[in-house]
Amino acid sequence: MYKAIHTREVSSKIPLWAFGCCFISYLFGGTAATLMSVYLPVAIPELLGETRISEARLGEIGAFVGAAFLYGWGLGGLLFGWVSDRIGRAKSLTLVTGLYGTATLLTAFVPDWYSLMVCRFFAGMGIGGVLLISTVYISEIWPVSSRPIALGILAVAFPIGIVATGGLNVLFEEWRQAFWLGLIPIGTALAMSLWLPESWAWGASKMASTASKSPLWSTSNRYNLLMGMVIFGSVLIGLWGIFSWIPTWIQSLLPEGQSGQQERGFTMMLLGSGGIVGGILSGFLIKKLGVRSTLILTFLGCAILSLILFLTNQHFSQLVYIEMACLSLFFGISQGTLSSYIPLLFPIAVRATATGFCFNIGRFFTATSVFFVGAMVSFLGGLGNALLTFSAAFVVALVGAILNKNR
Repeated sequence: MYKAIHTREVSSKIPLWAFGCCFISYLFGGTAATLMSVYLPVAIPELLGETRISEARLGEIGAFVGAAFLYGWGLGGLLFGWVSDRIGRAKSLTLVTGLYGTATLLTAFVPDWYSLMVCRFFAGMGIGGVLLISTVYISEIWPVSSRPIALGILAVAFPIGIVATGGLNVLFEEWRQAFWLGLIPIGTALAMSLWLPESWAWGASKMASTASKSPLWSTSNRYNLLMGMVIFGSVLIGLWGIFSWIPTWIQSLLPEGQSGQQERGFTMMLLGSGGIVGGILSGFLIKKLGVRSTLILTFLGCAILSLILFLTNQHFSQLVYIEMACLSLFFGISQGTLSSYIPLLFPIAVRATATGFCFNIGRFFTATSVFFVGAMVSFLGGLGNALLTFSAAFVVALVGAILNKNR
């Protein structure tokens, strides 16, 4: 039955409008996810009513804000994956796009950092749902022959959003103005509610009498679930632990009193640009090398470049830009490859739920670990040394990819 559904699914007309909706939602999800990271050094002092705060204090409060976002992201990915398997991909995608758009818009009006945490939590829930459901949705409507390339292009939307974050930081010195961005995903959600077609494969699987015979933790799914959670979770811990704190780390490398607005903005644009190129390359690398070899190459690159970046730079120089661009290239390849790899490990009836587990269990560990960033800065003697510890996660992912010979 599954093969019959799958064959009919990929032979149907490709709804390019549906891909466009996913791309837009994914793109602005990338902007909303990273917007607070780049404005953190100016937003937190304003919300505290102080002109200057210590690096350790900024790390402590920023950790709470970042953790709230990541807990929301993880919960949203788990919850809305389950919802998507029950009410459909189109309705769920509309819901989560509207959720993160509304939370992002409300961030512009927060009176204190506690309210900021609440808004970031719900923005995280929506973004976690968007990245999961749109990936699953495209994996069900796209032909097998070009699916890795389509999913790689979709993954590119997130770093494009990050480039937009850097542009907004350069354009808007006042951080509240930038969060009016939430109006765009709200409008996208309204358009989705009117025109987004449902996944054909999901509809067919709901009618199949065998759909309920493959529970999430069945023997056939268990190994893929465990390996998916280890590999994606480890990458997520390394990526987010490093990525969300790079603008603040850049600020710490600059001379005291230098605003760092241009440097932080250009940094985010470089990170996003590298991710764009990496996401595009991922589909072609998969077709040439296979998924497993691509993953091994990617994780090795992430680990080595993280070591170079944080061990060799004690002061800001132009070399930092080059090293970060190379690191983000491997970040982009990893996200494009994993987006293609994980959803197709599971049957349609539990695909979103299972993919949600793989994509989001690691976020809870990531969210917990960022609570210790402030303490790690003091104990390890600087933010760079603290971020260096997160690169160990790529080694775990590398070992998982070497051991996993299923694909």
